[in-house]
Amino acid sequence: MQMEKLLLFLLLFFSSILLSPADYTRPDHFFINCGSKANSSRSDGRTFIGDLIYPGGSLSFTKQRSSVITNSQTSDVLYQTARIFKQQSSYKFDIDTAGIYLVRLHFFNSTDVSTAVFYVSTDRVSQLKNFTIPRSSTNDSNSPLIDEFLLNIPQGKFSIYFTPQGSSFAFINALEVFLAPENFIPDKAPTPTNKKYTGILSNALQTIYRINVGGETITPETDTLWRTWKPDDEFLYNPNTGKSASTSGLPKYNGEVTNYIAPAPVYQTARRMNTDGGSNFSNISNIMTWSFSVSKNSSHFVRVHFCDIVGTSVGSIIFILYLNGIDPQKVDSYEISGDLLTPFYLDFVVDSDESGVMNIYLVPSEDSPEVLMTYLNGVEIMEIIGELNVVIEPDKSKKTVFLVVGPVGGLLVCVLAVGLFIFLKKRKRRSVETSVWSPFNVHGGGSSNSKGTDRTINVFRFPNLNLGLRMPFTEIQSATNNFDEKLQIGKGGFGNVYIGKFKNGSKAAVKRGQPRSSQGLSEFHTEIMILSKIRHRHLVSLIGYCDERSEMILVYELMKNGTLRDHLYKTNLPCLPWKQRLQICIDAARGLHYLHKECAGGIIHRDIKSTNILLDENLIAKVADFGLSKSVPMDQTDVSTGIKGTFGYLDPEYFNTHQLTEKSDVYSFGVVLLEVLCARPAIISGDPQLPMEQVNLAEWGLLCHRKGLLETIVDPSIKGQINPNSLRIFAETVKKCLLEDGANRPSMDKVLWDLEYALHLQQTAVYREPHEDSTIDATFGLRLVNVQRLPSLSLQIEKDDMPILRDSTTDEAFPSASEFFHN
Repeated sequence: MQMEKLLLFLLLFFSSILLSPADYTRPDHFFINCGSKANSSRSDGRTFIGDLIYPGGSLSFTKQRSSVITNSQTSDVLYQTARIFKQQSSYKFDIDTAGIYLVRLHFFNSTDVSTAVFYVSTDRVSQLKNFTIPRSSTNDSNSPLIDEFLLNIPQGKFSIYFTPQGSSFAFINALEVFLAPENFIPDKAPTPTNKKYTGILSNALQTIYRINVGGETITPETDTLWRTWKPDDEFLYNPNTGKSASTSGLPKYNGEVTNYIAPAPVYQTARRMNTDGGSNFSNISNIMTWSFSVSKNSSHFVRVHFCDIVGTSVGSIIFILYLNGIDPQKVDSYEISGDLLTPFYLDFVVDSDESGVMNIYLVPSEDSPEVLMTYLNGVEIMEIIGELNVVIEPDKSKKTVFLVVGPVGGLLVCVLAVGLFIFLKKRKRRSVETSVWSPFNVHGGGSSNSKGTDRTINVFRFPNLNLGLRMPFTEIQSATNNFDEKLQIGKGGFGNVYIGKFKNGSKAAVKRGQPRSSQGLSEFHTEIMILSKIRHRHLVSLIGYCDERSEMILVYELMKNGTLRDHLYKTNLPCLPWKQRLQICIDAARGLHYLHKECAGGIIHRDIKSTNILLDENLIAKVADFGLSKSVPMDQTDVSTGIKGTFGYLDPEYFNTHQLTEKSDVYSFGVVLLEVLCARPAIISGDPQLPMEQVNLAEWGLLCHRKGLLETIVDPSIKGQINPNSLRIFAETVKKCLLEDGANRPSMDKVLWDLEYALHLQQTAVYREPHEDSTIDATFGLRLVNVQRLPSLSLQIEKDDMPILRDSTTDEAFPSASEFFHN
């Protein structure tokens, strides 16, 4: 009876809380006109109060270290004054309500401040922004620079610090610090590995993009939180793939999505797929794709907004959302929102890679009951900054998330919550009494920097791992001098890479997984499983791994000359000659051929790109990074799987069918070959001056090849070195690798043969006549070369290759080019 009364009380208590959320009212503070005794009233309803006359004592700043300058280059009162700091100084705010705050910094670039160099920090984050204005910069548009951040601020004093660099100074024209609506940003969001990124609110978010897709610019005057939303035109990869759509109907906001999440104009416009040219999705160029330039190797909070203003009936449109490695997300507005013109959004945490490009693309789903169609209303991208610890864990939240629809729904949720609470309480008591294992908590158990003990608990273990490769954390910690930043040599999607100096005098590359990495436990497991069972001269060797204390650490042989891309563009390294480039391509092709044919059933790499081809001290190339790799069963030729890989290298056929084959690696390798030839990235985005056909290297290269203009895009630094016949064979190889139909692409052994032949043509006086067909085969090789002996019918395997997963020799139908040309 007592328990029943308690449950009834709890139900009434929780239901009253859940069903009566506090209304949000836009705050009237803090809006600061820095360096001024006057107020600036804005057309959007805000009033920026001069810092010299701010009332109430809730604001203070470092007066003795500051001065004021005036600016006559603008008629806007808010930017006619600025506060100047010659030493580290601050503004301090008295925060009376804890929560998520929007913090905006306003800078107006006048000639008086063009030499300022400084950084901005807060109590919560060591550095929000490193601020520099180019000396030659002028402010012709009279538009201020406004940087927006979102921070979780507790009640009490909150400071924003301005720290000049060297003999320079800091400045600020205006400041905004105001409370956002409750639950404006979640603390958890899905990651590409379908885990939960936990700890978003422990960091700062800097708004990088806020896009009104398919619509016009939304200014602070019409936004509910004084935000600016820009049109999406400059980010749309191919403008012909989408059309603008709009409606005069008002969005049907609900309890979860309010007009503070996004104003009505965002949901009243959209970009819908253009179906005028049919529905051919075999090429990525025919799919609505948006490309955004972002910071390299950084984590980003991404919110995509949807509101079905395109469909003619409820549930008529279903499509798939792809976002930089995120597993395909089905978007069904009826399933999520229940009606037309009802907004909803999806949140993710996404890592960028070395390319510094984030892509969003939408593919129609065959599940659509009526029409193949896609649409998008808005996009927000915020970089996660700060150095506070976060946790990636499976989607097992310790807190109950309530979605309440009406009083009955709230009551049912409360019943379930209380029942679940009692059940978990009993279950937890039993587990404590019977289990000797600590709860599963990735990156959560203890400090990684503490000294190791014999009682260290390994939080996760995988079956079938090579235990002989397991290394103590203390040994790795010592080898990297406790992961000293001075020993850091790289950073990727998985984490930072350090040089490790071990006690026996050897050096190795130590890759330490980060909580915010785009690759998680499954990728860590895959890398160990694959590399511990294979060995090849042109595959990076795994020396060891560590999984103590929730760590994910991989130790590889040290590749002193970095990535292939490091030597092609945006580099101060010496230019690689053409013959060296060809040899590097041959090395990588050998490694890939071994993966495809010499391992049981074969292994598909799935992420071939120039940053995953590493060079040792002798510039010998080795394929690396097997976290996304897939093994193919002996009786299969393909694997059905979610889309993984890197935009620009991604096989269009795999993208559309989800059927992964070794020919997907061949396509990606063809893009790498073009990179080697042209010395430019696979994708160039964010350059409005660049013609559309040049954005995607694969498409541009094929277009130039068809027009007979391939020579015009060759890297100018090597153009004079290349034998025309070598170039022709190389170009034909690229063309075959990039064929639309994967079945028509060559296998890696044939690609290897062609590349060796191209190198032979470069090194000898053997030329083909212009009228001869470009197709390469074994009989053609026999016609050209004076063979001294009959070659073996198997590909030459180097002594270091050591195929482990399959003992039988390869069953190739024709000899290798190496045997023809060098025996």
